[in-house]
Amino acid sequence: MWLSPALLLLSFPGCLSIQGPELVRGPEQGSVTVQCHYSSRWQTNRKWWCRGAHWSTCRILIRTTGSEKEMKSGRLSIRDNQKNNSFQVTMEMLKQNDTDTYWCGIEKFGTDRGTRVKVIVYSGKATMSTSKQLSWPTVDSRADMASSDLQKRTHYMLLVFVKVPVLLILAGVVLWLKQSTQKVPEEEWRHTLCSNLDSVPLAKDISP
Repeated sequence: MWLSPALLLLSFPGCLSIQGPELVRGPEQGSVTVQCHYSSRWQTNRKWWCRGAHWSTCRILIRTTGSEKEMKSGRLSIRDNQKNNSFQVTMEMLKQNDTDTYWCGIEKFGTDRGTRVKVIVYSGKATMSTSKQLSWPTVDSRADMASSDLQKRTHYMLLVFVKVPVLLILAGVVLWLKQSTQKVPEEEWRHTLCSNLDSVPLAKDISP
């Protein structure tokens, strides 16, 4: 038997009657809130939250009274907001074994309407540890970059204001010493030369 697309959609629980998120995630020991929307025709109908992989065998955990009064049961709470045609379910103090398939449902005459929601509980410690491992290298790299820049600036300042002047002073001292050592031998050489020249004529006069 062939079904039109509209009839095919209506053959599934909750199609065109109730909608919700396909997947929600919450941390261990934390909480998660699921909000489901429904058609205005179901405002005063009772709403419920059901757990189980299969629609026909899921177990109803909590339900409303048909009013907007919040209902609580253990770690669960449910409240219907009929003005906005939606209701929300809150799961608190999440545990790892809360990870499962759930259903937002509407109680009605005949077959109830519902939509499937996957709830995943993740480890808060593991997430925090991963977050730290990811964040520390970034902080260290920035610190290393800042330290490297500071070292470069310090080296530049020392080079300009200390090393260069010291080198210039040392070069000046070396040149001065070189010039001083060159003048003294020249004067001594001239004095010796003059003395030798003076002594040569006297030697000639004495000889017969």
